[in-house]
Amino acid sequence: MQVSPGIAAGDEGYGLFEEAEPVSVAVLGSTGSIGRQTLDVVRAHPDRFRVTALTANSDRETLLAQAKEFGVGLLGLAQGEVDAPDHVRVVQGAMAAAEVAEAAEAAVVLNGVVGAAGLQATLATLRAGKVLALANKESLVAAGELVMGKAGPGQIRPVDSEHSALWQLLAGIPPDQVRRALVTGSGGPFRGRLRADLRTVGVQEALAHPVWQMGPKITVDSSTLMNKGLEVIEAHFLFGFTYDEIDVVIHPQGAVHALVETLDGAVFVHAAPPDMRLPIQLGLGWPERFGPPGGKRLDWAGLGTLSFEPPDVETFRCLGLAYEAGRRGDTYPAVLNAANECAVRAFLDGRLGFLGIPEVVEQVLEAHDPAPPSLEGVLEADAWARQTAGEVIAGRNPR
Repeated sequence: MQVSPGIAAGDEGYGLFEEAEPVSVAVLGSTGSIGRQTLDVVRAHPDRFRVTALTANSDRETLLAQAKEFGVGLLGLAQGEVDAPDHVRVVQGAMAAAEVAEAAEAAVVLNGVVGAAGLQATLATLRAGKVLALANKESLVAAGELVMGKAGPGQIRPVDSEHSALWQLLAGIPPDQVRRALVTGSGGPFRGRLRADLRTVGVQEALAHPVWQMGPKITVDSSTLMNKGLEVIEAHFLFGFTYDEIDVVIHPQGAVHALVETLDGAVFVHAAPPDMRLPIQLGLGWPERFGPPGGKRLDWAGLGTLSFEPPDVETFRCLGLAYEAGRRGDTYPAVLNAANECAVRAFLDGRLGFLGIPEVVEQVLEAHDPAPPSLEGVLEADAWARQTAGEVIAGRNPR
């Protein structure tokens, strides 16, 4: 294992609590699930954090309400227009999140934008020399080499629960002593079902996650196990693991978020209540730790049995497709991500059956002519994959 410099645990040059002033934070995607929970963290620790900028995709009403509550003077809106007070600057358009990330007076930028749309904001944050609390895994999936190549030592702090857990575990283990990483997942609402059982499942069933409260896209990804596949690719870029050094294990109880095995066979475990506010507050305030979000602590005596099992890759084919795309490299991960976003959107809209999601992704991957992962190449591959996925979806029956 080789540690990627952008994720180094020491946070060289990025200490944030040397002064008494609260840390200034820009929240990209503030009206979504991650964004709202980030603001919960700020509410819980007003002496530690101060919000200076907010962005949203299209929910202008919620954005304005948040701006009023936190006294924010810089907003971004990707779609539509917003009539803000005179003292509030508003950036509008597809690049709003990236422009706000660069312009905001913020020490930390929390990127909670959903999908590949967050890539430009990730790059803008790194260019501006700000700490990136990264919840937008698609940035790394689509352009991991590019993103990590732009990051300074300790500049990226992962906010995904599994990667935050790995980050914390690896901070105390020399890289040359690590054998492999294990990323856990609950298995989603369809754990234990066979492919034949999934032909007619609907949107509401897929959105009924047994452990986590998340937005619709990531919840569907969890039900297909694509989310675990994207997390494998993310872990590869964040921490320098090869794909053979990253395993996925299904853990229905959701108490254990990641494990690290060392050369001697010892396994270090990160366990915590399944609450996204915990990795969020670590991403904002590392290395300082605060009280448990909502007062939640694991009751070890009452947890009962903790179980672990291998993923069913025959039924949930997205996980294998993600490993394949990651190993192929170049622009294959970007195509995987874009095709999946289109397929999930079609499923949520009732235009594609649940089992059609991996089928569409596989067809688009097989049709792809890869290129080196430059920013231009990634953007072109992303656009091509979306167009191709749209054509594939249009030619299928919804079920």
